[in-house]
Amino acid sequence: MKTVLIVEDDLINARVFSKILTKRGGLQVKHTENVEEVIEIAQSGEVDIILMDVSLSRSVYQGKSVDGIKITQMLKSDPQTASLPIILVTAHAMEGDRENFLKQSGADGYISKPIVDHQQFVDQIMAVLPKQDN
Repeated sequence: MKTVLIVEDDLINARVFSKILTKRGGLQVKHTENVEEVIEIAQSGEVDIILMDVSLSRSVYQGKSVDGIKITQMLKSDPQTASLPIILVTAHAMEGDRENFLKQSGADGYISKPIVDHQQFVDQIMAVLPKQDN
């Protein structure tokens, strides 16, 4: 079973994502907004994909405030976690944001909130998930 790490500072969003992914997608879910934990979990190989909120209002790393773009850049620049798929999730979906966020962060995908079509949400994540090789 594939595992999704949800990096989200809004607990309601995290719960909604979690429910959709477990019920509709048959996926396991972990959740944290703690940057050290995100990096640790990513490096451990425990997760197959990360859903990264772009505007993490409370996340701090090494004394500095960081957002989802910065965390994604850190993970993508680390050879150990560079191939881990990351999908950005944001409510700030203005025209051009998608391209800018993807280019800036090196993320593998982008989903705008609110999530209206639950099946489409699951499908977008499944499309980026690494395929089973068994």
